Amino acid sequence: MAGYLLACLLPLLCVSAIIFHQSAASLENSSQEFAALYTSQIKTSLNDFVKEYDKVTKSVLVDNKLIYSLGDKQSLSMNELVNQSVAVQSMLMRVTLLKSEISTVMLVSRDDSVYQYTTATSRVNREALLSQEWYKQLRNSAEPFFITGLHDRSYYEDKGSGAVVTVGRVLYSSGGAYAGLLLIDLDPFALLQLDHEFVLARDKYGMSVIISNRQGEIVYHSGAASGQLSWKQVLEPGFEDFKNNGVEDRIILSGSTDHGNLLIKTEIPRAKLLQKINQIKGMTVIVILLSSLILTLISFGLSFTITRPIKALRRSMKQAEAGQYVPIEKEQAGDEIGSLVHSYNNMILTIRSLIKDVYIAEIKQRQAKFIALQNQINPHMLYNTLESIRMRALVNDDEEAADMIAILASMFRLALGKEGSHHSVKHELEYTANYLQLQNIRFDNMFQLNIRVPEEMLNCHIIPLVIQPIVENSINHGFLDYSRQMHIDIEGVWTEEWDILIRITDDGSGMSLHKQAQLLTSLENAQSDKYKLGEIDEPGSQGLGLKNIAERIKLQYGDRYYLTIRSGVDRGTMVEILIPKIQGDVGCENRNEVLWDEIDLGG
Repeated sequence: MAGYLLACLLPLLCVSAIIFHQSAASLENSSQEFAALYTSQIKTSLNDFVKEYDKVTKSVLVDNKLIYSLGDKQSLSMNELVNQSVAVQSMLMRVTLLKSEISTVMLVSRDDSVYQYTTATSRVNREALLSQEWYKQLRNSAEPFFITGLHDRSYYEDKGSGAVVTVGRVLYSSGGAYAGLLLIDLDPFALLQLDHEFVLARDKYGMSVIISNRQGEIVYHSGAASGQLSWKQVLEPGFEDFKNNGVEDRIILSGSTDHGNLLIKTEIPRAKLLQKINQIKGMTVIVILLSSLILTLISFGLSFTITRPIKALRRSMKQAEAGQYVPIEKEQAGDEIGSLVHSYNNMILTIRSLIKDVYIAEIKQRQAKFIALQNQINPHMLYNTLESIRMRALVNDDEEAADMIAILASMFRLALGKEGSHHSVKHELEYTANYLQLQNIRFDNMFQLNIRVPEEMLNCHIIPLVIQPIVENSINHGFLDYSRQMHIDIEGVWTEEWDILIRITDDGSGMSLHKQAQLLTSLENAQSDKYKLGEIDEPGSQGLGLKNIAERIKLQYGDRYYLTIRSGVDRGTMVEILIPKIQGDVGCENRNEVLWDEIDLGG
């Protein structure tokens, strides 16, 4: 699923990134072209402005003698001074009429006399004008025509708010001597009129146009002209540095008028320029996330459709490994995986059928083996017993022979009258006790049997011929000689899980470590051999072997239950049998109080 998502999302991410960068570059180029074109138009307009005002200021040079004579007041009579003042006013009025945007024209003579003509209501204060820093710098100007930076109107009598730009010329006499200054105060709007296209572009991209003079003073600022900034903000010291720090990344286009009087700078904030493309970027991210979610859901659906039958197949295989051959019952699709599951189900059913046939055949074989052993009941032992009865009857001619025959009859009845379905622990112990009574008759009371089993355990079910063959093995392999009596103990206890644990212990000769290891290995193989088909072993002198009993316990009760041995090297052997509690018709249900039924069978 991860590979599927990667294959789907990587091309989408790459294409989106390429489209975004190409769109951003295209928009930036288009904006630069627009700004360059607009800067060119501004340059043309400012060139016209400089040329026109250069002519306007030169127009006063026609009256050069009048201007130069303004500094000789002491040599003129009162009448001449009046005529001179009228001539100056007439000249200034003529200049004012040349351009409609001119409202105030001032002429400062070489003796700092100020002559002015204004169409406004407020007049210029001479002392305030002469104290202005920008005015002091003009006295030392090397260029005859000049345009000052923005300055306030504090030298007007009304000291009104706002800013003005002063355009003027340094006046010289025909001999080249300084004659005075011509000053024309203009509203900054007069320099550049904002057209509708610029307003739209400015609002869309945050464009600004800044015009400055050669001294680096701001002459015009589109932000102040449009009302976004106040002229007071533009006039504050450090405004340019603050503006530069406030905009981290900008596109800047520069230009200048033909004679270099004015510098033009058009700025476009890159973040504002890319605002639209960033919106596209945001939409692209949203589309990518939604696409990822949809692709993930589709991937989960496809993965679940593919892996669900595979997981079911894997679970069924693990069950088959554990011996549970269960087919997959869910309806499968008609694809290749469904066909595979269908074939697997057929295989499981076939295996289960074959195992069932083999298992039944094995059970039948072991049942036949058990019935054959029941019917045989160790002929060697039976012959010896009958011979002992015959000899005893010949020698003693008493009732003991009748007792032996009665015991033997009881054994036949217990062994041949039960098939296992109703065989109890009590029956098994009775059969074992009868067998040992016969052996005591044969061996002159050399065996002592002690049985300690809770009374409530006696009626619990047990498969037949389990305890007696173990006791028989104890006698056949553990009995030493007639010098010492052999003791056999049978003890039954409840485990923590309330299963039945039976211990058969003797104090016979025991067995070697090698023999013990071989026997334990044989008993451990009982679990794997319980389903194997094999030849029916002929019963030997040991009767039912321990392995045969262990296999029967595994077959009857399951792999949790067992038969094992714990033998000493020189003396004694213990056999443990663990079987489940299976209640009989009565008893075997009260396990809280333990009552011992002790049977002491010996000489």
